[in-house]
This record gives sequence, C-alpha cells and structure tokens, in this order.
Amino acid sequence: MQLSGRGLVCVRGGREVFAGLDFEARSGEAVAVVGRNGSGKTSLLRLIAGLLVPAGGTIALAGGDSELTLPEQCHYLGHRDALKPALSVAENLAFWADFLGGERFDAEGSLTTVGLDHATDLPAAFLSAGQRRRLSLARLLTVRRPVWLLDEPTAALDAAGQDMFAGLMRDHLTHGGLIIAATHAPLGIDARELRIGGAA
Repeated sequence: MQLSGRGLVCVRGGREVFAGLDFEARSGEAVAVVGRNGSGKTSLLRLIAGLLVPAGGTIALAGGDSELTLPEQCHYLGHRDALKPALSVAENLAFWADFLGGERFDAEGSLTTVGLDHATDLPAAFLSAGQRRRLSLARLLTVRRPVWLLDEPTAALDAAGQDMFAGLMRDHLTHGGLIIAATHAPLGIDARELRIGGAA
C-alpha cells in the first residue's frame, strides 16, 4: 500500500498555504510532517482525509481496498478531541464506531488498552485533557483503518500515555498500516520527516 501526493496546492481563505508539495508513505512507514505554525501541516492532513479539496495536484492510495474511497480508509485524529461532553466514555466510543462504520472491534478492550476501563460510565465532561486524548485514541482501535492521520497526537498525554501510544503506532505499522502525523514533538517512533514551509 502506498499513499502519495503530487504537486499539491492548498488555498485557505484566499491565501496560498503551500504549492507544489509532493509526499509519499508506504505500508509500515510513519511520516512526521513538521514546519512552523501556519505552514499547512493540519491542512495537508485534512486534504488527505477529504475534508478539504486541493486547489491543484492529486492524492492517491495504491494497494488499498478498491471498494472504498481514500477517506473511508483513513482515521483523522484532529488536535481537538471530538467528544460529546454529556455522553459517557463508552457512549462516545459507541457513537464514533456507529458513525465510522465498518468492522467493529472490542470497544471494552480498546478502553482497557488506552487505560480508561475504569471510567467507562463517566461523562466525557469530567475527563482530564489527557483522558480525553486517550478516549480519542481508542477510536483508532475500535474501528480499524489502514491510514492514520494524526494532528499533534501526543498533545496532553503524560509520559506513560506517550509510551502507550508509541506502542500502538508501532503495532499499527507492524500490521501494514501507515501513519502521517503533523507534530512539533517527537512521536516516539521511527519516522521519516516531511518539512513544509521552510525552517520550523
């Protein structure tokens, strides 16, 4: 499986964010997208996820599921945790599993893996920032998709949480997945760097 972009142009609010951008990532590979604030790291992830339309260039996934679109094979994890405060931890995860569709894996096991099995009935409004991030990470395990698009994925995680997530990323890559992560901090795994917009 190979995800690639050729000659990508991104325009936001009438401003050209980047142009002529090429990238590629293969199964088992992580790419860390780095650059200064406003250079287009998040925009690149959103283009791949189908949340933005490129002003030029192409994005293609070779070797994926031919019956599914690229966005249907991606997990986009934004820098904000998309949770419903009034729903419990378990209910939030069930909502996302229903929304994303596809084969569903053990939600309870996913919460155990990310260290939230003790909080399944707790409303998301009562979670700390780190716990909210852990709940978002549980989505990656409950509905499996080969392409992970991660925006500042270690934000709000303590050292133990970062180690846990590094293990999840390594396991995903070992099983043939690929990761593209926009980050200012080390991911904790081997990753090839893609720099956008000159010096960070």
